Amino acid sequence: MASRLNPYINVLDGKAREALEFYQSVLGGDFDVMTFGDMGTEGPMATQVMHGQLETDAGYTLMVADAPPEMVQVTMGNNITVSLSGGTEDADALRGYFAGLAEGGSVPQPLEAAPWGDEFGMLTDKFGIGWLVNISGQG
Repeated sequence: MASRLNPYINVLDGKAREALEFYQSVLGGDFDVMTFGDMGTEGPMATQVMHGQLETDAGYTLMVADAPPEMVQVTMGNNITVSLSGGTEDADALRGYFAGLAEGGSVPQPLEAAPWGDEFGMLTDKFGIGWLVNISGQG
């Protein structure tokens, strides 16, 4: 098995399961969740996501977890951006991902022709995560 690099997103306010469901609705695929309760934690944290993993048919792996403040310090901001890119054969899927991820978020750069000849856009989803989408060979 080859090694791989994939994003691991920490979500505030116990919304990791909601985030996984949202990303699944946009990117497709299936996800698995392990809760803190599955590992023996009791109380309010028991239902929060200790580790969630979304595997898509396109080959993407996205990991998402709740970030209880006593365990993980998360500062929302622009310290991470997830990039999706492909060629003209992926254009329709990438445009769909962009539109879906933008729902409830903000789009500082619409997906459109870029000076370097590709189609490019930037957005921040409703969970505060930045996304870049680039479709090469559009110009």
